[in-house]
Amino acid sequence: KQWYQRRVRGSVDWSPISKTLASTGTDKSIKLWRQEGSSWVCSTTLEGGNTRTIRQVAWSPCGRKLATASFDSTTCIWEHSEEDGWELAATLEGHENEVKSVSWSVDGDYLASCSRDKSVWVWEIMDDEYECASVLQSHSQDVKKVVWHPADPLLFSASYDDTIKVYREFGDDWETADSFAGHSSTVWGLSFNKSGDKFVSCSDDRTLRIWCKDDTKNTKYACKSSVCGFPHSPQNTKYACKSSVCGFHNRPIYDVSWGRHGYIATAAGDNAIRVFEQQGSSVLLAHLQEDAHQGDVNCVRWKGNLLASCGDDETVRIWSLET
Repeated sequence: KQWYQRRVRGSVDWSPISKTLASTGTDKSIKLWRQEGSSWVCSTTLEGGNTRTIRQVAWSPCGRKLATASFDSTTCIWEHSEEDGWELAATLEGHENEVKSVSWSVDGDYLASCSRDKSVWVWEIMDDEYECASVLQSHSQDVKKVVWHPADPLLFSASYDDTIKVYREFGDDWETADSFAGHSSTVWGLSFNKSGDKFVSCSDDRTLRIWCKDDTKNTKYACKSSVCGFPHSPQNTKYACKSSVCGFHNRPIYDVSWGRHGYIATAAGDNAIRVFEQQGSSVLLAHLQEDAHQGDVNCVRWKGNLLASCGDDETVRIWSLET
């Protein structure tokens, strides 16, 4: 059921240490929302960082930093202290076009960013300084999303070139460790399950794909599904495409979130939110929320039994999972 909504546009992300929701949009600000009784109120507005629309916001694992990806081609870092509250700590420059996504490594030592300029940047964080550790140019088109593995030092990216790339540290640099093909159009996003042995990807081709670690190949991941119909690569870090979820979406799927409880939520261009669950080898539709937004749904994020979403109707909505 829908619990609460406020006007916003862009992206949403939950704090890892509290029930605080960050949202971004075309007004170039970050808003932090907290629950008060049965309502949610904007407790903080962060302004003066980015100069154009903020495409994505991401909390650091410690819950004291926020990173943004903006159309102004920069990434802004905000830090919170008990003495000074929130302050703009850094502005990272280097991308030639708008930054589409940012993601913190699980240990907080690295930040990744990706851009329309087809590149993925890895930033190393030492003594509160951000230095570019590597510029990766494996994609042939716009890079839409970067996501770190929840346990291993691996970085994943999704692109307009229809592929997913995997990167790992190699000596003093980073290298492309693998490339997954399977979607027939732009891959908009991906999300890992709780343990990290599976991830789900979403695409402009209106399908979800569930990828699992291939235990027969040690840490390899390769496509084994006859539905996918593509061969696996001999490289390391292989995942196997175990399921292709088709026929549920009639428009592109722009975002996906795999909750710790096992439910998978999707944000799509048909104004709807769908929630799926795995039962054995099958992926079943558990709930369809039609007209979740009055426009494309851009982003979904789980926090326990709460699901936050935002869309082109410039609202953020909070839904509760009733079991």
